[in-house]
Amino acid sequence: MSSPVIKVDSLTKRFDAVTAVDGVSFSVAAGATVALLGGNGAGKTTTISMLLGLLLPTAGGITVLGQDMLRHRHRVLPRMNFSSPYVDLPHRLSVRENLTIYAHLYGVRNTRRRIARMAEDLDIDRLMKQRTGSLSAGQKTRVALAKALLNEPEVLLLDEPTASLDPDTADWIRGYLETYRDRTGAAILLASHNMAEVERLCSDVLMMRQGSIVDRGPPGELIRRYGRTNLEEVFLDIARNRQRGALDGLSPALEGASD
Repeated sequence: MSSPVIKVDSLTKRFDAVTAVDGVSFSVAAGATVALLGGNGAGKTTTISMLLGLLLPTAGGITVLGQDMLRHRHRVLPRMNFSSPYVDLPHRLSVRENLTIYAHLYGVRNTRRRIARMAEDLDIDRLMKQRTGSLSAGQKTRVALAKALLNEPEVLLLDEPTASLDPDTADWIRGYLETYRDRTGAAILLASHNMAEVERLCSDVLMMRQGSIVDRGPPGELIRRYGRTNLEEVFLDIARNRQRGALDGLSPALEGASD
């Protein structure tokens, strides 16, 4: 068996007294899509930020495409990319200007041809002359995805890739991502609150709570293990366990006050 494309070993990140990520380990193989799930504050964004090299871990290791990200991330970053509707592109630049700048940053050859291909694929041709700041939320999501695919990354990190899209467009984007993964063999790590999307795209799921992975497995296996009918119900079970755990720690006086 070949080595995993992404390998995370005992990854930990502390901010002063707060442990945002606590000893997380997982791997993602080539051609696989793995979901990183959890409620707000579970540690997903911090984990992805460390994978990108935006944050340095307190402890643990990250290997991507056979390279130690703490020592040689410059060797790997041109082969990776990231998309999030919550990270804005420069608002005053047009969509074409943004994509052109990023294509040059990524060292993309035949820049005009590649941008034209992405514009056609993601149906953003008519947006190319518009300022990015003037776009709707759904349009920004499609432009962000175009930016993330410019360099045909071997490792793709996606945060809510279909946020703000209408159901028909979101379904089309999921199909596009499946085709891209199957064609290129890319490894995809996906953070999403859309459980139907996760069930469709992902071969494995990592459930995070309070900085740790508390369960993992294929979507169907998790659904059976929890005795549920879909992954959303499993997600809610895990979230509610966290809430019950928080209530268990309340003092008697606070418990009485909440009655």
